[in-house]
Amino acid sequence: MKKKINSRLQNGGAIIGAAFLMANSSIGPGFLTQTTVFTQQLLTSFGFVILVSVLLDIGVQLNTWRVLTISELRAQDLSNKLLPGLGFFLSALIILGGFAFNIGNIAGCGLGVNVLTGLSFEQGAVISCVIALILFWVKEMGKMLDNFTRILGTIKIILTLIIAIAAHPPLAQAVHHTFIPEQISTTAIVTIVGGTVGGYITFSGAHRLLDAGIKGKENIRQVDRSAISGIVISTIMRFILFLAIVGVVQKGVVLDKDNPAATVFGSAAGQVGLRIFGIVLWSAAISSVVGAAYTSVSFFKTFHPFFQRYERWCISIFIIISTAVFVFIGKPKQLLIFAGAINGLILPIALAIILIAASKSKLMKGYKHPLWMQVAGWIVVAVMGWMGWIAITETIGKMVS
Repeated sequence: MKKKINSRLQNGGAIIGAAFLMANSSIGPGFLTQTTVFTQQLLTSFGFVILVSVLLDIGVQLNTWRVLTISELRAQDLSNKLLPGLGFFLSALIILGGFAFNIGNIAGCGLGVNVLTGLSFEQGAVISCVIALILFWVKEMGKMLDNFTRILGTIKIILTLIIAIAAHPPLAQAVHHTFIPEQISTTAIVTIVGGTVGGYITFSGAHRLLDAGIKGKENIRQVDRSAISGIVISTIMRFILFLAIVGVVQKGVVLDKDNPAATVFGSAAGQVGLRIFGIVLWSAAISSVVGAAYTSVSFFKTFHPFFQRYERWCISIFIIISTAVFVFIGKPKQLLIFAGAINGLILPIALAIILIAASKSKLMKGYKHPLWMQVAGWIVVAVMGWMGWIAITETIGKMVS
């Protein structure tokens, strides 16, 4: 009896933990910066970008989580069974995107520490790198991930809500333009979707559930509940942050070019707001560093027993290299925007592979994937493929110029 209760508690912790791992990864420093930059451009119409991104997120996450957990295979292994070598190709894309994201995440850590202590971005990044390494060397890594992401996710939402209330946003106008926008930006949609569900984030929660042993047809309801919970958590944070930014920008406040999100928090609540921003940004960044490293490494640890045996070392090296690249390159804002655009382009490729695999009865152990989920998934592939190409060319053009 005790074993059953403990098993249920562990499963419950993993289900919520997977939801928070995905949500925390999707509301990292890149999202804070991207949301601030695009809200400044679109004002209350940015609510429409969030609405579209949430609908696309549902099409991505429900398909991915269900297909992987029912097949009982990680994305790279499922891809290799679909077509030999395809898993290696997918892994290369995800690890590349995860690496780009993680450099941005480390940059966010540096920005957060800078706001809180006055230390340089580079010093803050190195300190955060050490903290992340310590976390991954905790004895029970799975429990650490579940608890750590849940605590930091809750802190981010509560503190950002305080700032949103202090900013006095035009709530009625924001809700109106969420459904009937005055202007639409393709680049904003692709970047936000790429930053919140693209690349490694697509697979972070599903891989966590597989590691926790939550898989098979008998766990469909639990998997769907976890995926939907993750989407709800990230959506709440998105709208709260959006409202805070709109409230500040509509008052005519000019945002700092290098750290625009900090201006929002500072304008809404003075020095206290800046300290809150430092905590929110660092929390978002360090939880995303953890999520990016864990999920990226999960994409090659099944290729050889060596990677499985030395998983913590692989994760540690991934974090250290990401930190070194940021320290030598700098430019945190540009890195965060670019990472979102890159992962927005990877998303349709990864999802297309998952959807094709879902149609193979042998791989899915006789399970028939619902038609509405397949249609929703292919719509996301088509929309993100088209918009992703436009956005990445525009982003590269701006970075070069």
